[in-house]
Amino acid sequence: MAEYEDQKHSSTEHDADTPEYGGATGGWGSLKGILSIYKNGDTSADALSILAKQNKAHGVMCTSCAWAKPAEPHVFEFCENGAKATLWEATTRKVTPDFFNQHTVSALRNWHDHDLESAGRLTDPMRYDAAQDRYIAVSWQEAFDDIGGRLKALDPKSAVFYASGHAGLEASFLYGLFARAYGHNNLPQSSNMCHETTSVNLKTFIGTPVGTCTLEDFDHCDAIFFFGQNTGSNSPRFLHNLKAAVDRGCRIVTFNPVREKGLLEFVDPQNPLQMTVAKATAISEHYFQVRPGGDIAVIAGMIKCLFAAEDKALGTVLDRQFIENQTTGYEEMAAAVRAMEWSDIELHSGLSREMIETAAEVYMSARNVIGIYGMGITQHVNGWLSLGMLVNLLLLGGNMGRLGAGISPVRGHSNVQGQRTVGICERIESETVPIEKLESLFGITVPRENGRNAVHAAEGILDGSVKAMIMLGGNLVRALPDRERIENAWPSLDLTVYVATKLNRSHLTPGKVSYILPCLGRTDKDIQEGGPQAVSMEDSLSHIYGSVGSAEPPSRHLRSEVAIICGLAKATLPENPQLRWDAWTAHYSEIRDLISNTYPDKFADFNERLFQPGGFYKGNSAREMDWKTESGKAQFTVPMTLSALGEDAGPSEMQREKMTLVTLRSNDQFNTTIYGFEDRLRGLQGSREVVLINREEMARLGLAEGQKVSLISAIHDGITRKVSDFVVTAFDLPDGCVAGYYPELNGLVPLSYHEKNSQTPAYKGAPVYVCAD
Repeated sequence: MAEYEDQKHSSTEHDADTPEYGGATGGWGSLKGILSIYKNGDTSADALSILAKQNKAHGVMCTSCAWAKPAEPHVFEFCENGAKATLWEATTRKVTPDFFNQHTVSALRNWHDHDLESAGRLTDPMRYDAAQDRYIAVSWQEAFDDIGGRLKALDPKSAVFYASGHAGLEASFLYGLFARAYGHNNLPQSSNMCHETTSVNLKTFIGTPVGTCTLEDFDHCDAIFFFGQNTGSNSPRFLHNLKAAVDRGCRIVTFNPVREKGLLEFVDPQNPLQMTVAKATAISEHYFQVRPGGDIAVIAGMIKCLFAAEDKALGTVLDRQFIENQTTGYEEMAAAVRAMEWSDIELHSGLSREMIETAAEVYMSARNVIGIYGMGITQHVNGWLSLGMLVNLLLLGGNMGRLGAGISPVRGHSNVQGQRTVGICERIESETVPIEKLESLFGITVPRENGRNAVHAAEGILDGSVKAMIMLGGNLVRALPDRERIENAWPSLDLTVYVATKLNRSHLTPGKVSYILPCLGRTDKDIQEGGPQAVSMEDSLSHIYGSVGSAEPPSRHLRSEVAIICGLAKATLPENPQLRWDAWTAHYSEIRDLISNTYPDKFADFNERLFQPGGFYKGNSAREMDWKTESGKAQFTVPMTLSALGEDAGPSEMQREKMTLVTLRSNDQFNTTIYGFEDRLRGLQGSREVVLINREEMARLGLAEGQKVSLISAIHDGITRKVSDFVVTAFDLPDGCVAGYYPELNGLVPLSYHEKNSQTPAYKGAPVYVCAD
């Protein structure tokens, strides 16, 4: 393993020979990014008024990330990516039936993902006509009747109801109810591909499937540790909280293979002084480029430092009272960490002992510590252990259950956490599926077996056991791992139904019978029989908000997500007076009453609190040190390995050509939505078909800047996974790894290569070979 022993890319200094954005996050660059979408997207006249009220009480809640909305908002309470999402939706461009008359599905497959979505808003319900290879317009009733009839003819357990994380709590609750009344728990969701590692494993460690922090904690923390999260692109409004924390003396330490600009420096676009003459705010005091999957080793090293300091001065470093009264498993964890060798920790982390000791000193100097993480931890084979080690670190200092401390995953899609809260969940043992209450309230029989998550649904498509896919938003064909195999198998489905605002790649892979059902966007006015309606969502910090659209819908034929779900359910299910689909479509407040009755501990007085500034808090048991775990205490985790990577990945003397692939989202992207081709915050632009690699590794592998290469999966399961014509691009990364964009590279990750407990695809640590074309 000698070739990995001298890590040259783990300091806080940038490799000057590789691209980097010259400015700070925010500032004039963000404003230019917003203007690029505004000028080029044929934006509607409603867009600016929507932005003025965005993320404020009685306004539209952002359709982009799930970061919290403060009770006292800024004048402009939106970020670059949030504005892009709103402007992208508020376009005057339309995809009408005439559009499909002009373009066959086969021809549209040659369009770039960006061009498909930028074609505009869908306007009419459409059914795929295989003979013409086109989608043709149909009436809503014709679509509902045909879909309902086909669902009736199927074994319910062969159907899957997927949700993207966008739909509000009202539609999501009814979607889960529809699925269970129909006869299955096959309710995968976008969380399956990003943060399900959290939902499954955090519940085991501290008894809650979500983070413990609220916005108030960021006003009282002394140190924040970031692991594998890119705030600048994924949740830029968070930077305001980080800037305020730094300004009052909070210390921030970041571990990430990529030097993400948002955690380096920030210019507040709403601060005239900082926008003109004042310096940017340095966010991270220390920034360490950990090797992919090396977070376990980093935290093990930090814990060793804590133990060494505690041994020298008993009772001064660890919170012994908290450990004794609130936790279990400490002795076993401590013995395992103490037995670890520093040489192994340095190898797997890619960091020196001195770097890790520096981070540990920051931890020990702080009274209140928050641990922040993103998909850099969750999308690994041993992501459960990365998360467990972060919990270990926090528990040692008693940094759970008190103001200014806790653990905080930063979620992606705007209601991805909320959908789980109201029952979009395939696991019936989850607290979000109160079986007896659902049966009592609605006169249905809830299936008693777990349903399929996203990976299991994909496996069912491959083996033929899944016959129908109903898609409440999303672009699943593009988002799943093993994309080529999935895309080839998808047309064998008997039925595919896509509820969407815009055209995307999945729509171009129709099943034997396929429908596109166009829905209102969150920015659109939602007028039902009962008058104007509002929807709601939950943020990453467990607060609930109401949202009201104000834009004129692009077509009179659009229906809301609630109306579409109710229409499908009416056409599919037998008569049941307790399932009042028409009444619920007319009055969303009645749906909120149902949610309140189903989850009274979280949603009491839901309608009365809907527009509370800053949202209303649904509560968190771990925050109150009520540990709903098997032992009744917070659980320390024993580390059994130092790497989050699977057995096929990681540094190996015998396989020097094998590299670890890290997939990235660009600054001009949200999930599979590509707004443009500039990754400004990394100093990159143009093609997305690039392979990022440091110059030393380029030389070691005999590669040249600008050379075209293929990437081949290094997992040997009898299936060849390969992408070609990607351009080698020098970039500041740790040794032993390459990086590139999602979703272009997710086809290199097998369905079977996923996090151990949650089946979250291991997009941040897949082994590949780089081969010259």
